[in-house]
Amino acid sequence: MIESETRQADWRRANPAKYGAHLAVQRALKAGQLERQACEVCGIDAVDAHHDHYEKPLDVRWLCRRHHTRLHHYGEDMFPVRPLAQNRET
Repeated sequence: MIESETRQADWRRANPAKYGAHLAVQRALKAGQLERQACEVCGIDAVDAHHDHYEKPLDVRWLCRRHHTRLHHYGEDMFPVRPLAQNRET
């Protein structure tokens, strides 16, 4: 087995809530229940879904890879949490 697959499987087992939230976003995007938006910081179209709270899997913030990485590295103070009514789980 490739080492990266092992690390990924280990992460999934160690983080079931996070993994479940990621899967929920993928399913919602495919079903048209969630729409990908531009990065809320710089406006670029290539984005990741960021969860402020994993218990609300469809409540996401759209951030480009650069700003998503910076958010995780430097913390929430850099980009304040903003409610996005269009992406709220109902």
